[in-house]
Amino acid sequence: MSKISTSKLIPAAVTIVLIGTLAAFYFFNSSFQDFANDGWKVLTSENQDKIQAWVKELSFWGPIIILAGFIIQMFAFVIPSWLLMVVSILAYGPWKGSLLALAGVLLASVLAYGIGNYLSEYTLQKLLGKKSEQKMKSYLEQYGFWLIAIFRFAPFLSNDTISFVAGLSSMRFWNFVVATTIGILPLIGFIAYLGDSTDRLKTGFIWASAVCLVGFGLYIWWDQKKQKA
Repeated sequence: MSKISTSKLIPAAVTIVLIGTLAAFYFFNSSFQDFANDGWKVLTSENQDKIQAWVKELSFWGPIIILAGFIIQMFAFVIPSWLLMVVSILAYGPWKGSLLALAGVLLASVLAYGIGNYLSEYTLQKLLGKKSEQKMKSYLEQYGFWLIAIFRFAPFLSNDTISFVAGLSSMRFWNFVVATTIGILPLIGFIAYLGDSTDRLKTGFIWASAVCLVGFGLYIWWDQKKQKA
């Protein structure tokens, strides 16, 4: 049995400790439980004024809680990463908020990559489904860099799933980080531009996801056709 390197264990250990600590606080500290429940109601309310006011009340802890939120949403699939980007930009403005959103996405992505690198393929198949994991891994091996970038830019695609599988695959770490950054920066700019209107944002997300999927699907079709020729 091969020995697992310390560098592979660190991301998984950090995530487990963080999630475990938050879970313990939630179940054994009534004040923290009330705070978490109130935060959940506010962040899922789609009321921009209420979200902005709640985050600003957190003062120094606001950015830390938002960064922790990006990590938690890796496992709480009901919290989309784009919602946390919107919260960051609404609360801290287009520049500081965008930097905070970028930091959150990179932090969560690197941790997910590290966890995927540590977990066995069997475990990931149990988490994601064997068919989904194998198909995504196959596409990553063929179109790795740009597939990561597309998943980052398309808001309704699963960013965390692609990060887990990228860690399991042979994709190099820095290629993964660069692809993540290239894909997420346009989305953050998009959110900063449309973030003052929830309806425009949702419409924009649908169009962005559709264009990305259709464009990448056409590229895969063309590439496979070229290989058969």
